[in-house]
Amino acid sequence: MLTKEQKVQEVEELKKKFSEAKSAILADYKGLNVAEVTELRRRLREQGVEFKVVKNTLAKIATKDMPFNIDEYLEGPTAIAFSYKDPVAAAKLLTEFAKDHKNLELKAAVVEGKAGGKDIVEKLAKMPPREELLAKAVGAIQSPLFGIVWVLQAPLRDLVYTLQAIQEKKAS
Repeated sequence: MLTKEQKVQEVEELKKKFSEAKSAILADYKGLNVAEVTELRRRLREQGVEFKVVKNTLAKIATKDMPFNIDEYLEGPTAIAFSYKDPVAAAKLLTEFAKDHKNLELKAAVVEGKAGGKDIVEKLAKMPPREELLAKAVGAIQSPLFGIVWVLQAPLRDLVYTLQAIQEKKAS
């Protein structure tokens, strides 16, 4: 049993986690044994994701003033995976883990201050990782620049080819 002071501290900690996390995935872990939960925590920790079992009432209080509402998903045993770096990492790992462990049920996701149901978790899980998205963005920006450089070099290149052809013609 938590004291009132511990409950206040837990609410403040949850508020901080929700405001700092890029994404938070809510899951029902009922039916998972200790070894399975430990394995899940280890996998998540390797990706920089924190997995925390929460009391639904305290989570409701913590998110009361947030721009999203997750009250409808706070039923039964609830654990939340907070991802601080990559918003997709937690969704990918939990979805993958849930395929092998049918007792893990994904409930909802909070991403960038917006909450959604299980469908949001599935969409997040299908997204490419952050690094891949950044690489694609850089490639998209870089590609036109190379085209511009190529076009700007064309007249100079043509002049060099023409002078080379004239020199070869005079030499023969």
